Amino acid sequence: MLKLLRKWLGKKDAGVVKNEDGVVAIEFALVAVPFFTLVLGIIEVGLFFTSGSVLQSASVDAARMIRTGQVQASGDQAEEVFKNELCYRIDYMLKCDKVQYEVIHIASNTFGTVEDYEPQFTEDGELIPQGFSTGDENDVVLVRSYYKWEFLTPFLGAMMTGSVDKGWLPQMSTVAIKSEPYDPDEED
Repeated sequence: MLKLLRKWLGKKDAGVVKNEDGVVAIEFALVAVPFFTLVLGIIEVGLFFTSGSVLQSASVDAARMIRTGQVQASGDQAEEVFKNELCYRIDYMLKCDKVQYEVIHIASNTFGTVEDYEPQFTEDGELIPQGFSTGDENDVVLVRSYYKWEFLTPFLGAMMTGSVDKGWLPQMSTVAIKSEPYDPDEED
């Protein structure tokens, strides 16, 4: 078949049929954009799930400071101490100024009523914090941390959320604890 084509084109133009220079470059150009978008998407989904784990771990560590009375012992700076601990644990992965949190003393002092404290959100998906109340010794406390993960990879946010207008997903950590017996007035 190739012989017939060369004969038909003549000796002068036969090199055009045989010349395959640049084919790899053209194929790479066609495949590169979808390939790199896919790779970046996989990396970002991995970062999304890792950051959720980091947020959970930081919330548990900050809640432990409430559980042991360290936050309550700081007096007027209790919220600052809690926030510093939370931010210290997430700083390498998430932006601290974008993390929202709430610490709620459960009035009934039982774990069974924790589910009555549903999180409240604005239309934009921001958490409406219900305050910062650590309670006292042997009190049940709910610690909730919230972060809006904004996707960088084009169309990934739309695929993950199912909405073209929404390029973010919420990450939330909820920890319910019972404070240990401690004496906040006692100094070490």
